[in-house]
Amino acid sequence: MVAKKVVSIFWFRRDLRLEDNTGLYFALKNNSNVLPLFIFDSDILENLTDKKDKRVEFIHFALQNLQKKLEEIGSSLLVVAGNTSEIFNDLVKKYTITDVYCNNDYEPYAIARDNSIKDFLSKNAIRFHSHKDQVIFEKGEVTKDDGLPYTIFTPYSKKWKSKLSDLYLSPNATENYFTNFLKTEPLPLLSLKEIGFESTGQRFTLPIIDEKLIKIYDQQRNFPAIAGTTRLSVHLRFGTISIRTLVKRAIGLNEQWLNELIWREFYMMILFHFPKVITHSFKPQYDAIKWLNNEEQFEAWCTGQTGYPIVDAGMRELNATGFMHNRVRMIVASFLVKHLLIDWRWGEAYFAEKLLDFDLAANNGGWQWAASSGCDAAPYFRVFSPEAQTLRFDPKFLYIRKWVPEFEELTYTQPIIEHKFARERVLQTYKMALGNRVA
Repeated sequence: MVAKKVVSIFWFRRDLRLEDNTGLYFALKNNSNVLPLFIFDSDILENLTDKKDKRVEFIHFALQNLQKKLEEIGSSLLVVAGNTSEIFNDLVKKYTITDVYCNNDYEPYAIARDNSIKDFLSKNAIRFHSHKDQVIFEKGEVTKDDGLPYTIFTPYSKKWKSKLSDLYLSPNATENYFTNFLKTEPLPLLSLKEIGFESTGQRFTLPIIDEKLIKIYDQQRNFPAIAGTTRLSVHLRFGTISIRTLVKRAIGLNEQWLNELIWREFYMMILFHFPKVITHSFKPQYDAIKWLNNEEQFEAWCTGQTGYPIVDAGMRELNATGFMHNRVRMIVASFLVKHLLIDWRWGEAYFAEKLLDFDLAANNGGWQWAASSGCDAAPYFRVFSPEAQTLRFDPKFLYIRKWVPEFEELTYTQPIIEHKFARERVLQTYKMALGNRVA
């Protein structure tokens, strides 16, 4: 009988890079024969109805880059697909595993999954180590003086900035320990077809930090016709770049861009402390709103056929590319919730299906902000005028012309609802639901 190989495992998830990866650093520093592992979790994949999913393809792209780097240092990535518990059960049979390392995730599903794996490993006398990596501050590290979590962004961001020091920004020098990866012949990388998906044909690139763009980010970020945003959100989402790298670049370059990185952590903290926000309004009284949920109007919104060019442009960009400009995300979300009186959860779910950079915490936070039901949201009486937003942020219709070329033609869809009527209706609806608590 051949003796099982003794290994430690580093489990890649939302951290698809070798450089400055906290959990990987400790795995390599403390162990030899570290086996890099990625699991295509069937519990997640089975919920994806579109088998041409850009996110799955992006992950596959990132794994190919990881594999290339690992092969250069004489190691290889083990990529498997299936139920996570069953996969670890198989790995325990194949290897003598001493330790499993990973990085923390803050979503309820991931927390439950990790606790389950931790229990299983413990029963098999395997140590489980999970580290902070995808944020600068996690869980209860930035709280009010009484220890309670912040629910307003501005005081949270001030405390966040006051706590920041070089200690939190120091990169993890994983490269010093690359010799501790398990030496092995290249293992075959699962194809998209083998995990039940197809190529979308979309091209992806490695993260690029454009310091010139960051310097003027605050001046350009609201104009969708300008390439004024960094497009790094997908790389943060899947960890192909380190948050420490980005925060270090943001400091002194652009305060507004730094604030956007802090908003990301704020929403992660909200999700961690208040997981009810996944299905319920952060402000409970907003669950009393009587939504109309007109399915035909929802379909018009989804397909970019509302008769409001800026809204239609945003939805068509999303459907075609998996991306939507941040300003336009706010406009289309406000339109769905407040013009059409469609439950924010419908819009949130559609974005979750389509966005390449989909992040549960940020997506939920953004939608609850638009619906005024969130922790630090737009007031209920703020109803974006699509026309006013267009005149302010796309005055020459450059963005609109790209995505709705027919908007000036007689063939273009008539508006599915009139703005003034919609505004009066939503204000009345919110007032009725909230009574005297309209805040």
